[in-house]
Amino acid sequence: MITKKYVADIELKRDEVESFDLYPFSLAAVRPLEKLEFHPAVTFFIGENGSGKSTLLEAVAVACGFNAEGGSKNFRFGTRESHSQLHRFLRVSRGHPRPRDGYFFRAESFFNVATEIEKLDAEPGLGPPIGPPIGPPIGPPIGPPIGPPIGPSYSEHSLHEQSHGESFLALVMNRFRGNGLYLLDESEAALSPQRQLAVMTRIHDLVQEKSQFIIATHSPILMAYPDAIIYQFSSSGIERIAYEETEHYRITRDFLANPQRMLKILFEQ
Repeated sequence: MITKKYVADIELKRDEVESFDLYPFSLAAVRPLEKLEFHPAVTFFIGENGSGKSTLLEAVAVACGFNAEGGSKNFRFGTRESHSQLHRFLRVSRGHPRPRDGYFFRAESFFNVATEIEKLDAEPGLGPPIGPPIGPPIGPPIGPPIGPPIGPSYSEHSLHEQSHGESFLALVMNRFRGNGLYLLDESEAALSPQRQLAVMTRIHDLVQEKSQFIIATHSPILMAYPDAIIYQFSSSGIERIAYEETEHYRITRDFLANPQRMLKILFEQ
């Protein structure tokens, strides 16, 4: 059946797993995994640190052709190979048509992506010509074709010259072009609440432009996106959950409703 989703679902090829006692198959979220369906707009992975949500998101990204450390599908660098082999055991069901854009963002390795962008732009043959050609061309062009630099598609300033939050905001606002598949791992890590709202607005704009998002997050602001699928990762595995039932929502609501009471309970413990 034809689906409008760029990624319709993933399925763990359980018969090819040698042992579920070995990492990453020993993770509570992966051990019982069979099939996971995605929303055509936004799907969230939530759960405690170490629950496996980032591990599974990374595996989905690599299985879809993205670099394990992040970036677009054109990035093929690696500073340290630390990703699991889980992607080799995932069967990805893709829809039609294919996305025209895509990006895998990882908060923990975006510094490495920014460094790679500067490195590529500094290499001969990748940047634009410095000035207009003098006289008519003589003979065929020599060397690789000269293309535009990569950095300006993110921001007019180097990503390393901006804060983590500013550089991520520049990425979402400028580099994400729509009609794309975007996988975000803890994108809210350096964002203020106001900037999280700005990112949610941009996500909504991109969804209207036929984009699909899969997001691992701790942010109760982002996961409030309407009609999204929320998967909770826990010691019991992965289960779909309503926004109001998430621990993130309930704890935030209770704390803001009466912070003094919550602080009293915490400090007495």
